[in-house]
This record gives sequence, C-alpha cells and structure tokens, in this order.
Amino acid sequence: MEIGAWAEWDPLTDVMIHRPGIEMFFGLLEPYSFLYERTFSMDGAVYEHEALEHALVEEGIRVHRLKRTMVDRAREEPALVERARESALRLLRYDGPGPLVRRARRALRANLARFDAESLFNVLLLHPSVLLAERGGTRNDHPRVSLDLPLANLYFLRDQQALTHRGLIQARMAKPQRRPEPELTRAILELAGGRFIGQIRPPGTFEGGDFLPAGSFALLGTGDRTNAAAVRQILGLGLEHEEIAVVHQPAHPLIPGNAPDPMVDMHLDTYLNLAGDHLAVGLIPLLKRARTEIYRRRSKGRFVREPTTTNVYDYLKRRGFDLVPLTTLEQLSYASNFLTLSDRRILAIEVERVIPRVLATVAASALAQPGRYGALHRQALRDAAELKSSDAFFPHKPELSQAGVEIHPVLLEEITGGYGGAHCMTAALHRRRPGS
Repeated sequence: MEIGAWAEWDPLTDVMIHRPGIEMFFGLLEPYSFLYERTFSMDGAVYEHEALEHALVEEGIRVHRLKRTMVDRAREEPALVERARESALRLLRYDGPGPLVRRARRALRANLARFDAESLFNVLLLHPSVLLAERGGTRNDHPRVSLDLPLANLYFLRDQQALTHRGLIQARMAKPQRRPEPELTRAILELAGGRFIGQIRPPGTFEGGDFLPAGSFALLGTGDRTNAAAVRQILGLGLEHEEIAVVHQPAHPLIPGNAPDPMVDMHLDTYLNLAGDHLAVGLIPLLKRARTEIYRRRSKGRFVREPTTTNVYDYLKRRGFDLVPLTTLEQLSYASNFLTLSDRRILAIEVERVIPRVLATVAASALAQPGRYGALHRQALRDAAELKSSDAFFPHKPELSQAGVEIHPVLLEEITGGYGGAHCMTAALHRRRPGS
C-alpha cells in the first residue's frame, strides 16, 4: 500500500480507524479527566462509529481497523508479537506481599508466550495492574485489578501521527492521558505499510489534528497541543512544500482575556478545514485572530521565516482561497471537523443533531462561570435561532452548494462527545495525487 498525501483534497484511498471498546467506558466514568467534552451513550457511540466505517467503505475507501490489523498481521510478523510481549511485560504491574508478587511475575514470564495478539493489544490498551492480598487458606488470595490510564481517546486516530507527502510523522501527545498512544499506533501502522519520516522528541509536543497539507503549502497549528519545539522539528524534516504557514491558536473574541480556550479550538481542524482546492471552511473571527508566520523553503530544503506576520484568514485569501463561514455554534458543534474525500466532496457531521448537546454544555459552562462563558452562550443561542429559521445547518449551507461541494452527511451525535468529528476519527494513510 502506498503512503502519503500532498493535499487534503486529493482523493482518499486508505484510512485507518479504531473501533472504541471497553476503554471508552472507563473514559466515561470521569469525562473531564479523560479529555472528553461531555458524557454520552457508549452504545450509541459504537453504533455511530460502525456507521462511519460503513460510509467510508461505501465511498470505495479501503478501511483498516487498528486492532484487526494487529491481529491479522501478527500471524505473519512474529517480530511484532514479540515487541508487543516486551511492552506487555513492562506495562503489567503486580503489587502486594513480596512472595505473591514474585510468584505472579514468574508466572507471567512463563505464560506470556501463550498470550495471543488480541490479549496483548488489550494489555497495551488498558495498562492493567494487579494488587495481590493473601487471606489465608488454600488459594484464598484476593486480587484486585486496576487500570493506569486506559487509552480512552484512541478512537481519535488522527492525532497520533500526521500524514505528509513523504510519509508519516510520529506525534508526541501533549497530555499524559494520551502520551502512550503513538507507540502503539506506530507499530501497527508500520505493519500496514506505513513509513515514518520522523518522530517528535521531547520537549516537543505535536498532534495530527494540527497539520493540513495543501499542495504547494501546508498549515501547521500551534498552541495547547503542538508547541514551538515540535514546529522546529517538523520544519527540519525536509518537506517539499513551498511554504509552511505556522498558525497560532487564537483566543475566542467572546471569551475574556488573551489566552485561547483549548476546549473551544483545541486543534487547527476544530476551527478550519479544507474542503477542496482553493476552498476552506472555518470560523472567520478565529481565522482573523490566528497569528500566522510564513516559512519559505530555501536551498537544500531549509525553511526560513518571512519577516512579517499575518493571520490565517488573510493568508488563505492571498493564496486565492474562498472561505465558507461558520457560525460560532456550528464551529463548537464540530462543523469544521469533516473528512475531505476528494476535491469538493466531504464526509460531514449532521450538525443540527449535535447542537442540543453542545448548547447544554455551553449553558453549563456559562452557569458555572458567567463572566467567562456568558457571551459565548448568548451568541450560541442567537446562532441556534437563526440557523433554525433559515434551515441552513452545516453541511446544508447554500455557500457549500454554490461552491459545488458534494455532501455525504453522517450522524455522529453521541461519539462527538469525546471532542472530535470525522476528521479526528480517521487516520488518512494515502491520498492519490492526480496525474500520479
């Protein structure tokens, strides 16, 4: 399988996804700590994820499931299984009286060869540990199993890596809740034919939702999840774009202060996306506030910063892009987090179905902190009334129709509660460059 993408609108041929399982349940026990936006139905979320996969298959896209890829390829790649066993041996912990712990560790080493690929995947997914206690008598031990940071966000498979025209960049997640994910996804993506051209090293942090390739240029977001150290590393990877525009996470004009709110615009793709060649979609007030530095490629592939700065709205307009505007409420409801299938063909959330959940979340924030979120809540209510009266909820907007965009809507009402849409849930592996 070929790997790479030159532009976000080139025809998508291969994606990888992860069907959420029991790890999502543990995330729902404490949504805030597991980086979810809100509580939601797990059963409904899994059903919607199945529907997302079906929609991708119907579009002729080859869909690779993370766990299934590991299980299937493990039969042919003994080295992968051995690597997974080494990781499992490192991750599995036993605590309690010394003799019980030593006995358990000996048994684990003796029996680990019998762990199949699915069992090993579950160890890597859940990070279990066993607390042992002796009660007296024959086999009256009292084991308690706990989990250390189960990977509840793994189904957001965009973020652990970014796809460039040369191959994949391994991310380094900003939040400790997600830090183990890239090691797992890299091992499996390499089995699927993925080629990695770089890996973000400390102190850099970088997540794939902050990277949008656009042919002659690329957009690289920086802020809460991607920092300056990672930007420097990416600029040194030899990408062949003429320019890389580094877009700084903006503060929302309706939230007091100059600091961005990471749950309003966490990644670049939460307020901006590319629906086709010279066509972008985004929340204009944020785009105009997003300070942007331009790095031009010079001799030997070295990127040099231009002396002046701009904002991403003006930058895209200068490059000849039309922009489809979103309302504040649509942006909060993941409208920009669509997946571009090919030039002016997008797989997008039915935003109208998500809006009631988002309004409830914003209302709760405004009630708890009226000075901070009151204006945002009032604007969201105005947007809801206007969208309802015009019946023009994203993606059913006249501006998209006038731009010739073909819409493939999907219902992602529950699963977006984890904070992300179709773009976040898909790791693009290959986009076919026209003429290649």
